[in-house]
Amino acid sequence: MQEQESDLFADAVRQLLQGECTPAHVRAIEAGAAPRALWAALEQSGFADALVPEAQGGPGLELAQLFDVWSLCGSHALPVPLAETMVARALLAHAGMARPEGSIALAQGRLRNDGSLHAMPVHLGAVADSVLVQHGRGWSLLPVARAASGPAAFCLDADLCWPAAEVRSLAPDQFHGADLRTLQACLLAAQLAGALMEVFQRTLQYANERQQFGRPIGKFQAIQHQLAVMSEHVFAARMAARLGCAARAQGLVPDRLRVAVAKARCSQAALAVAEAAHAIHGAMGFTEEYDLQLFTRRLHAWRQAAGSESHWHGVAGEALVHGHQGSTLDAIRSTTDMTA
Repeated sequence: MQEQESDLFADAVRQLLQGECTPAHVRAIEAGAAPRALWAALEQSGFADALVPEAQGGPGLELAQLFDVWSLCGSHALPVPLAETMVARALLAHAGMARPEGSIALAQGRLRNDGSLHAMPVHLGAVADSVLVQHGRGWSLLPVARAASGPAAFCLDADLCWPAAEVRSLAPDQFHGADLRTLQACLLAAQLAGALMEVFQRTLQYANERQQFGRPIGKFQAIQHQLAVMSEHVFAARMAARLGCAARAQGLVPDRLRVAVAKARCSQAALAVAEAAHAIHGAMGFTEEYDLQLFTRRLHAWRQAAGSESHWHGVAGEALVHGHQGSTLDAIRSTTDMTA
């Protein structure tokens, strides 16, 4: 029943995003338009409460059941933090706290000597209403409107700083061992998988339509080789991202080693796929007017967010060398078994 419910959920999200999150909508929000209409549509649909337990008014889905939804967020370049809001509201629900209206970003923060809290960069912080921040004293839920905001490398991210008077810490034990970076990496891997697939499909279509010397460029062996390499990266990354949300995820605490594999593989694929896509598209693919850049810019930004492939390779290596009993091969088999 839950599997059917998650499929229906993904289908509903797909239909909504096809109408409400076109490239034109994404461009407008990136240019400074308020995302109120888009967020209102998402809020009204109930998608943001997908992980909230049934006893508290939500459908009570699990992380693994939302992979396709988060992948759709990536394939539509969704310019609001829907996936992050799902997790934040579920964390707050499990902690017995009220869930604020509006979108919620997730961030790691640093408390300064004067008591202020600095988070940089906050993924989608420029378009979020609130931020759930994990820091040295626990967690804080803070409104973006009361923070000093500065620009970040990606246009929809932001550097945020709250004065000491705004910072109220929530005890870490209320969040049952949740690690924010691991959660973020899980969500971003799924969104990277969606964006990677979208870039690949757009590139494949372009290669089949673009004519050179009287035939589609996709007929040339060099282009076919590049497309083959792209497909290897895209489908391996998608499987790894699904693994990061899969069976071992208990509640809202996913398996860290599986997330490490997922984020490392997706971040590694992001660089290779973006490079190949732009090479096949030629000069046109780099222009602002062409939609490809909406997705490849996200590949580069999300590759670094919550830790690049080098960070998560280190996490995986440490776990495989020191964090298990028995042979490393057995650990790898167990980690990559989708039915475990």
